[in-house]
Amino acid sequence: MDKLKVIEVKASVFAHNDRQADEVRAFLKRKRVYLLNVMSSPGSGKTSLLVALINRLKKELRIGAMEADIDSTVDALGIAEKTGVKVIQLHTGGACHLDAEMCLEGLKNLGTDGLDLVFLENVGNLVCPAEFDTGAVESLNILSIPEGDDKPLKYPLMFKVCSTFVFSKVDVLPYFDFSLERAMDNILRLNATAEFFPTSTKTMEGVDELALHLLKKVRAYQADKEN
Repeated sequence: MDKLKVIEVKASVFAHNDRQADEVRAFLKRKRVYLLNVMSSPGSGKTSLLVALINRLKKELRIGAMEADIDSTVDALGIAEKTGVKVIQLHTGGACHLDAEMCLEGLKNLGTDGLDLVFLENVGNLVCPAEFDTGAVESLNILSIPEGDDKPLKYPLMFKVCSTFVFSKVDVLPYFDFSLERAMDNILRLNATAEFFPTSTKTMEGVDELALHLLKKVRAYQADKEN
């Protein structure tokens, strides 16, 4: 009997995506564009936060946005109408994440000439998007107060691959059993260099601080002679 052939499909898929992600990074370096991959659960407030950040930063930076969803153009239209920046919608064809090849195609269709910063709003999901490197310069996670402070323990990869963490909807903290200190401790166990920003798009708490943080990141990236 012939020996059974085992094909490591998952490893192969990831290896191909990693090569594509390197192409995205090389593309971004040539264009000197900072791509921020924003990931979270559905309903965490990604789109509302992006609108607030874009409106805070668009006088300092030239900004574009890419909205990834399984279907619809609701979020892309909302950002375009509320900020005036260039936005494109990416449909994943049923996939629960965006991969590097989709990201590169999106960047080319968006048109990066003259842009400093591109926000990528990934599909709402704490599992699949964390597994696929998009080639972004940085990944940011949003954890909303209603979700609970135990999510880093349940979905550790997401909290390992991101570097900036936003706690959204902090205006409702009094109504939920959510401890910012406990959430930060859970994340720091996985990611010792994590940076935290409690925010609310209702009261605008923390939005200016986060916007300044991103502005410094973009300027440092563009000033780096190795890029």
